[in-house]
Amino acid sequence: MLSLAACSPTAVLNALAPREGVTQTLDIAYADGPRHALDVFAPRAAAAPAPVVVFFYGGGWESGSKEMYRFVGAALAARGVLTVIPDYRVYPEVRFPAFMDDAAAAVAWTHANASRFGGDPRRLFLMGHSAGAQIASLLALDASYLGAVKLSPQHDVCGVIGLAGPYDFLPLQSAVLQEIFGPEAGRPRSQPINFVSPQAPPMLLLAGSDDDTVDPGNTLRLAARLRAVGGTVEDTVYAGVGHKTLIAAFSGPLTFLAPAREAVLRFVAAHGGCG
Repeated sequence: MLSLAACSPTAVLNALAPREGVTQTLDIAYADGPRHALDVFAPRAAAAPAPVVVFFYGGGWESGSKEMYRFVGAALAARGVLTVIPDYRVYPEVRFPAFMDDAAAAVAWTHANASRFGGDPRRLFLMGHSAGAQIASLLALDASYLGAVKLSPQHDVCGVIGLAGPYDFLPLQSAVLQEIFGPEAGRPRSQPINFVSPQAPPMLLLAGSDDDTVDPGNTLRLAARLRAVGGTVEDTVYAGVGHKTLIAAFSGPLTFLAPAREAVLRFVAAHGGCG
């Protein structure tokens, strides 16, 4: 425990992640080039093909790595969900929409290969935290990205799970974000809320009331827009929960902080078939 105390918070959560019943396959290339690898966390000896979640981490579109979130993959795999965590290119190497293209390629790889690891590609979900939630939701709402890899949000995505996501964040106040998302005329393309339609996959949107990184109003506005067009959406803002707390609560010792992991598992179980 003393050695853990000297580690970063995510290193501690990874060290405490479940190992029994989980098979990890790390650093699989899903495309050529750096930051185009992913990790797979598979339930061991599942009785039937498992539902599949592709998880996109956050980091403001300029940082983050799949290694930081092994605790998320292990936590879901231990409960029967095949979980794929890809890296993707970030600023300043790339700008929008290049990381969206990477994300679509990772989903295409998952759809084609999930069965090799015991997953059911017909039960595919997209999930993300913070900037990753923007990526996951935009993949599902703007069909052009998955369409470019011969997939369809309507037919190939069973649901979307957004955790503390920015879905409606214009105007951009940060000079860095202005660089990432380019000229003002093109920025509306980056906003998931602008692509809401009745054909949107079911969505689970979770946030914390004490989030001072991403305004929880993003969650409420996207949920309201989806309901207005007849979409299927569940949304919860957990009282007293912050931005990092929401994702940390996926770790077994910290589930008391917010019931987010159980909400995700219920959502996945309830939306068992796509198309």
